[in-house]
Order: sequence, then structure tokens, then C-alpha cells
Amino acid sequence: MAPQRSSGTGAEAELPEYAGHYRLQSCLGSGGMGVVHLARSTSGMRLAVKVVHAEFARDPEFRGRFRQEVAAARRVSGAFTAPVVDADPEAERPWMATLFIPGPTLSDQVKRHGPLAPEQLRRLMAGLAEALRDIHRVGVVHRDLKPSNVLLADDGPKVIDFGISRPKDSELRTETGKLIGTPPFMAPEQFRRPREVGPAADIFALGSVMVHAATGRGPFDSDSPYVVAYQVVHDEPDLTGVPESLAPLVARCLAKEPEERPTPDELMRELRSVAASYDTQAFIPAQRTGDAAGRRAGSDGEPRAGSDGEPRAGGTAGPPAGARAGRRDGADGERRRSSAGADAPEGGGRPSRRSLPGRWARRLLPARPVVRRGLVAAVAVVLVVGGVCTALLWPRGADGPEVKETGARAGVPGAAAWRAKPVGRGSGIPRCTEGGRRLLCFRSGSAYALDAADGSRLWRRAVGGPDANGAPALAGGVLVLPADGGRRLVGLDPASGRTRWQREQPAGTETRIAGDMLLVTGADGAVTGVDGASGRETWHRRLPGRGTPALTADAGGTLVHAATTSPDGASTQVTEFDAGTGGTRWTARLRGALRPVGSDGGALVLLSDDNAAAVTDAVVRYSPASGTTRRTKLTVPLTAPQAAVHGRVLHLLAAGGSLEAVDLRTGKRLWHLETAVSRGSAPVATADHVYFSAPDGRLLAVAARDGRLLGQTPPRLGAGSGQVAGTLPAPLAEGAQVYATAPDGSVFAVDGRTPATW
Repeated sequence: MAPQRSSGTGAEAELPEYAGHYRLQSCLGSGGMGVVHLARSTSGMRLAVKVVHAEFARDPEFRGRFRQEVAAARRVSGAFTAPVVDADPEAERPWMATLFIPGPTLSDQVKRHGPLAPEQLRRLMAGLAEALRDIHRVGVVHRDLKPSNVLLADDGPKVIDFGISRPKDSELRTETGKLIGTPPFMAPEQFRRPREVGPAADIFALGSVMVHAATGRGPFDSDSPYVVAYQVVHDEPDLTGVPESLAPLVARCLAKEPEERPTPDELMRELRSVAASYDTQAFIPAQRTGDAAGRRAGSDGEPRAGSDGEPRAGGTAGPPAGARAGRRDGADGERRRSSAGADAPEGGGRPSRRSLPGRWARRLLPARPVVRRGLVAAVAVVLVVGGVCTALLWPRGADGPEVKETGARAGVPGAAAWRAKPVGRGSGIPRCTEGGRRLLCFRSGSAYALDAADGSRLWRRAVGGPDANGAPALAGGVLVLPADGGRRLVGLDPASGRTRWQREQPAGTETRIAGDMLLVTGADGAVTGVDGASGRETWHRRLPGRGTPALTADAGGTLVHAATTSPDGASTQVTEFDAGTGGTRWTARLRGALRPVGSDGGALVLLSDDNAAAVTDAVVRYSPASGTTRRTKLTVPLTAPQAAVHGRVLHLLAAGGSLEAVDLRTGKRLWHLETAVSRGSAPVATADHVYFSAPDGRLLAVAARDGRLLGQTPPRLGAGSGQVAGTLPAPLAEGAQVYATAPDGSVFAVDGRTPATW
């Protein structure tokens, strides 16, 4: 590969061919600190490698700043950042490699498609607040949160670029003519007391970012960074165009004094109340019709970079990254256009579902017509009354007794309905599994067991660290928990809670349970088989295909299907292997971007994802015995559906609330229901019912035969919770009982045979 010419602002004539042992393939972008390249590891994993400009590599002070960036990025690496894979701050040209994250920046999104809609803004603000909470928890202050440092990734906003350290003084840097930071998004104390900058400065920046997302401009606009600095310190922000529901909260974020700004937890608590009118709407029976293409959203997936040198991808084709970088300046070589005309959206108006990238179209855009104000008010009254009733019934305090209801209350003698109080003093939704007539749960760093019959607590253990999204599971008779944000696996005795084993996990790994085995997929795409009973590694191998495979275990847990989609999405390599040995049983290459979701009579059921349109448009049934494939188009493409297979019926619950059933043998849609649940859990299907949870804590039941809504429990948001859940645990259906969890921290059981009495 020939050396590449620099397209950035650095003085070097040529760019390196390698960073460490990573071969650099193409330039994603260039900024004031360095150049970011697309690269691949030896296993084929896509990386974004930042290489420091040559002139800065010779500056000891700058090397110190880069060491600090690497250290900060490693501390917060995980759910809200690009995980650090490798780095060498001491190399001749210092470099850092992170996982490549496809998705446009918020800056690019607003510039191309205009300001975001109110519900999009609320979700964005909630995601950024949760990101800042976790960043601040590990002692890091970002100091340069701005639209170009927010990636709209598939699974939510990612905050990137931790390269701004606390400046030695508040003077302009004469060698580059820029401030340490980006003036329109800097807090007053960053100008007045730069050495006293704390977490509250990031909250001020969040407020400025939200104004930009809502209006296409900042709260303090001028062509001169000096004028902007004066306005930030002395003037009131311009919030014209910010939705009324969010404007007071944004104004609090932009308070001049740090102590007057809300914390991330307070922001999430306030945003939860804003979300209630959207996520807890009553059912709306109108069904979807019309051209499916009009509902599609997403980007072309082509990588690009912002001027700060961070990787970008997604969206429509635009000017070359280097050309864009050359037109800006700021903290990393960005010159921000501050006039309304310069930042006005190209098309104007509200962004369409087509204009949003990937799952952001699915997560942010309403999937139904706006409900009349009277209906919303009525729903709000119902929720308030329900909340009051819940408060009267529910004991406060972490150590109060469990609240139980008898089977007679549920309407069926002998069927126990109960609700157990939250465990621990933290926040978050409990995640549970069932085994041996126990519910084994994990919340706020605590593992505990409840009697499945009546909800009484059997034992509790502190395992430490923040919760990960993964649920606890039984493997080899041991309860396996993801602890410390997924960086550690803990095996507990399910009968007593005693620790059986512990295992450290590298950043970026994912764990699946298959029978008695744990399958750990590393960032390099290799799979490791770990014995659940002992925690010892039994096998390690790379599966056929390039990239990180998505794993799905069958009902018995002994056979696992791994799917690896080609970079262009044209085909998917599917492999069936034995969980105990890692041995391959068969492998096949199928057309399209596919993901396995279950099996039907020996055939593998997969969903076909149209990545360009960010929807699922077909169901694929592959029979390995005959090698035949049948592809059935969905009547209406669905956004981010979660699936459950029961017998020969596939149930799909989309991000927008569409729930439908498909006959796997004929491909016929059996029924369809609009649930108005914007982000439900994965569905759980039985012979008679389909169950799923809503973000407000409701458990809903739908008739499996015809799709009628049969019943739902009251909302259980919880007054003390500051958590905005990104993913929801699926309910558990065991015999006559159904178990579910809620944002208020409670675990509850209902009789699954009588949803109308819930």
C-alpha cells in the first residue's frame, strides 16, 4: 500500500502506512490533533486509528495531553464511547486504536437534515445525560462536548474525543489561534477559571448541544469567538425554537454558575416525566398502511470523518472529509459557522424517517399520528391516579417488607400474584432468570434470589460495580452475572449466593449462555468456550467468516448459530457449532444481511435486514438438511424488530410498537397490532399468549391466536429512579405465572392465564 498524502491540517508531507501492527487503509478525517485512519486488525475487525500529527509528536507537553486522552478513553471505554483496543503514546508517532463506530455526528445530521423533532431531542438529551453520568462516575470531565463529538450510533449516542485536558492558562494559543475547547459549547468557568473546570461544565455544554440540535444554531452565536466568549460569560442564552417541554431544563443546564446546573441523574429524572406522555400512551388500534419505502430510514453507511479527526460513518455523500476539515477551526481545527444562514438545514423543516441514520430513525421518530391533546391529558390523569394508588400500596425504604397479593386477588384460586420491593438503594431495572423455583436477579450491584411462589427474599449478595445490560443466567448449575459494567463475570451458587468463581473480561467482549457453557466473543471476533460450572476455558477458536459473529443458541442450548455479515451487507456466513466443543456442524453463505432468531422443525429462522433503509423487510427460513432457503417479504418493513418463535409462528415486536405474527411454513401474516409501546422488550410467546414489557414498567399480554390486547399491569416508573432504560428485560413465562421487572426496581408476578384481571 502506497503512503497516503495528508488531507488534514498537519505539516507532515506523508502519512504512515502502519500504526503499531495495524495497517492503515484509508483516511477518515484530519483535525488539529491528528489524523484518523480506517484500519483492520489481523482478525479483520474494523478500527479507527488516531495518529498524532508529526509536529505535535515532538512536543513533550502535547504527548502528555495525548497520554491523558488515552487514559481517559480507557477509563470510560464501554457503552457510551468507542472502546479502546490498543494504543502506544510513546511511539515515534503516538497512536490510539478504537473500535470503528458507524453513524453520523450530530453536527452532520443537523446540517444535512435540519433540527430534530421534540421526541428526538428528549431521547438525545436522555442518552447524553446517561453518558455524562457514567463518564463523571469514573472521575473524567470531557471539557469539549459538542455536536461533532456526538456520534448517532445504532445503539444510542456515543461521546467521543477525550483529547482536551485542563489548560495551563486561559490565553489563546498563539501557535494555532484557537482556544482549548470550542467557544460556543464552553461553560463560563472555562473562560473565567479554566483550572477549576468540573463536571458541571459538561452539563453546560450539553445544554448548548441541545439548542444546536433543536434549532441548527447555538445559544450564543457570533462570527467572532471572542464575542461568543463574552456572551457565554455575560449574556442570557437564546432558546428560541427549543420545544416548550425541554426549554426550562435546557435553561437550567445553561446557568452561569456551576452549582445551579442539574446533575446527570437529575436530568434523567426530569426527562422521565417528559417521556411519560409518549411511552405510556393507550393503545391506538389504527393499523399501518401505505408505501413501505416512505417509512424507511437510514444512511448509506459510507465512512467519513469530522474535522476533529474522529471516525464518522453513515448519511448521504458529502464533501471530502479533508475539505470539510479545511473549512473549520476550533478545538481540533474546526471553524464553526455561527450565522443562521451558514448552519441552516439544506431541506429545512422536520427531518423525515428517511433522513435519520440507522436505528436513530427507529428510536427517535414517532411511529404513529400525534394523539389529540385531550387524549394525552386523559392518559396523564390515569397515570397520576395510578401512581398515587401505587404509592399508597407500596412501602418506601430499602428495608421494608415485600408487598404480596394472593391468588384470590388475581382471580384464580391457587395462582400467586405478588410484587417484591426493590433491592438495594440504587436505580435501574432488575434483570432476572428463573431456576429451581427461584428468581435469580441482579440490580445496582446486588445479586439476590426470590422465592418464585411468593416473592420472599432467599438471599442477597453484593457483587460490586455498575450493572451491565446482560441478564444473569444459569450455566452448569451456576448463576452467571456480568459485573463491573461487563468487565467481569461472576459465578454464584444459586442456592446460597456464595461465589463459585470469577473471570475478568476484556473491554468489548460479549457473553452468551448455551446450555452449560458460556460463549465469550472477543473484540477480535474469536469465540471462547467457558465451562459454566468452573469458569475455566475449555476451547478457543475463530469461526468461519470475517468480523465479529452474532451468536444465537437453540432452545436446548447445545447447538449455537453464528452469523457474520459481509462488510457490504450482500451476504451472511452462518455456522452451526457445538457449544461444548466448538466443533462446526455445518456452514452456509446466504444472500443478504441476516440474523438468526430461532428455529422451526430443524430449519433456521433468520431476519433479513435492509441496512441502507434501516428496516427488517423479510423472514428467511433455511433448511440445512436440504440446503434450501425460502425468503418471505414482510407486508410492511419493520424497524428494529425483536423476535420470538413458538412452534411454527414467528412474533415480531418493532421499535415503533408494531406487533405481528407470521406463519413460518406459509409466510402468511396471521395478525397485526399497533401497541403504542415505543421501545418494548423482546416478546415472549406461549401457546396462548404473547407477553412483553413497556418502558414504564407495564407488562402486556396479547392473544397469540388473533392479536387482541387481553390485559396490562399498571405503570411502575418509580419516583426515586433516575434511570432511562436503554434496553428492557423480557418477561419470564414459567407455567401459569409470568414474572416481570420495572424501572421502580420491583419484581412482580401475575397469573398468565387471566390477563384481564391484572
